[in-house]
Amino acid sequence: MNTFSSLKRVGQYIKPYKFKFIFVMFLVVATVGFNTALPYVTGLPTTEISRNISNGDPINFAYIKQTVIAIVLIGIGYGGSQLAAGLLMTGVVQSSMKDLRKDISHKINRLPVSYFDTHQQGNVFSRVTNDVDVVSGALQQSLVQLVNAFLSIVLSVSMMFYINVYMALAAVLMIPASYFISRFVISKSQKYFNGMQNSLGEMNGFVQEHMTGFNVIKLFGREHETSEDFRKVNRSVRGNGFKAQFISGLMMPLVQSTAYLTYIVIAVFGSLNVLSGVIVVGQLQAFIQYIWQVSQPMGNITQLSAMLQSASASSRRVFEVLDEDEEKSSENEIALPEHVQGDVEFDHVYFSYQQNEPLIEDLNLSVKAGQTVAIVGPTGAGKTTIINLLMRFYDVDDGAIKIDGIDTKEMNRSDVRSLFGMVLQDAWLYGGTIADNIRFGKLDATDYEVVDAAKTANVDHFIRTIPEGYDMEIASEGDNVSLGQKQLLTIARAIISDPEILILDEATSSVDTRLEALIQRAMDQVMKGRTSFVIAHRLSTIRDADLILVMDHGSIIEQGTHNTLLAKNGFYAELYNSQFADQE
Repeated sequence: MNTFSSLKRVGQYIKPYKFKFIFVMFLVVATVGFNTALPYVTGLPTTEISRNISNGDPINFAYIKQTVIAIVLIGIGYGGSQLAAGLLMTGVVQSSMKDLRKDISHKINRLPVSYFDTHQQGNVFSRVTNDVDVVSGALQQSLVQLVNAFLSIVLSVSMMFYINVYMALAAVLMIPASYFISRFVISKSQKYFNGMQNSLGEMNGFVQEHMTGFNVIKLFGREHETSEDFRKVNRSVRGNGFKAQFISGLMMPLVQSTAYLTYIVIAVFGSLNVLSGVIVVGQLQAFIQYIWQVSQPMGNITQLSAMLQSASASSRRVFEVLDEDEEKSSENEIALPEHVQGDVEFDHVYFSYQQNEPLIEDLNLSVKAGQTVAIVGPTGAGKTTIINLLMRFYDVDDGAIKIDGIDTKEMNRSDVRSLFGMVLQDAWLYGGTIADNIRFGKLDATDYEVVDAAKTANVDHFIRTIPEGYDMEIASEGDNVSLGQKQLLTIARAIISDPEILILDEATSSVDTRLEALIQRAMDQVMKGRTSFVIAHRLSTIRDADLILVMDHGSIIEQGTHNTLLAKNGFYAELYNSQFADQE
């Protein structure tokens, strides 16, 4: 995507405000018209005075006075139209960028989870914030100037031909010369502008990632290594930025040199024409001003080239997000049954994150409504992958996952996910009150329901011990509460949603033994009558599960109850005994 095609796509966001934009263009035309008329009108008194002196007539001060008034009025019109165009253009640009950000926000909600698994969060943030701001700044500062420059060149060249055709032909040679110079410089610098924006995205990703893990960096004394890694990223930004700005900066002096050469040629050629009587002094004066009215907008364009190239690189990154493949929907989606029982079946399921690297092969599993299924196994066995497939964060490569006999791929993703309540290992809270964070599971929940869910999750006592209670504001990412308290709040959030199917991914991993026992009793109560999937490393929490699946390398190698698996003295027994041998 080159500079103009990428900016053209940005222009699509201006279309809804086309009438206001057309009025802006009308004001720009008026501005350029006033500016173009000014040199010619300014030259009229000089021409009149020269004619009076040549003819021996008295100077016509009345005519000069009228001309001066006209010049003042033209100047006022020029300034007023320029100011109005700037104000209106600001509104158009900000409104269009608001629409662009809205589209990006909606797009992000439609992107598959796999996109965020393969892209740095900070880099995505940079596209939404920094890159959109670069595009906004370029439109705000350059769009009107570009139109102004184009019209100024056209009208000024027209006035040159009106004054003298041969002088105009000599003067306009600087336009193609400037064009080819600009095109050559842009072809050399654009790749560095692309590299600069990509490096900025990598830097934002690096900073976001390392700020999130700052405590770990301090704990293991990795400050020096982190600083070195940052210097590498920083050097990449500096290197690309220097090359981009330096090469782009060559455009201005090269283009200006064509203007100076043209000025010298016209000054000599025009003076000879004045002496021979072809033109008068006032016309030569106006013609030379028109040369500058051509060279000045061309110079403005070259000055804006760096900004336009940055905007082009930024818009490319923005539209890469907007052009990403979205989560696909079935053509004829099946609606949810009025009453969902919660039967879950894995029917010959195959899945891999990467092609030619299968993770799950021919997985078959049948879970009856109301059963509690525990999934255990070593790291990388595929436990969390089962959950990702259940929630349709990823779709199976082959086979089917069925809920009450309906293939989830034939259902709307939102409908599938509405059946689940989920508590993850990584507890996530957003900025808001404690009550708001619990209510996130059911936005229309009453205060009574919020408190009841908190009591069930054994977090009500903690909430009431703090001064603000349920109105306490949670800081960014929940940094003002402990990990255990965050986990309890996310469990309360899952409870209040009253799901048909419950997923607990190491839900008690961040709490102490006493709280684990309390939570386990609460969760036993919550899981009654619900199909539940529990991923656990603490095998003490799953002794009462109806079915325990032991996974390794994406396959179920053992299944049964706690007692039957211990009796087999297999892989599960080995895991269990490794945790509790010392206690027993």
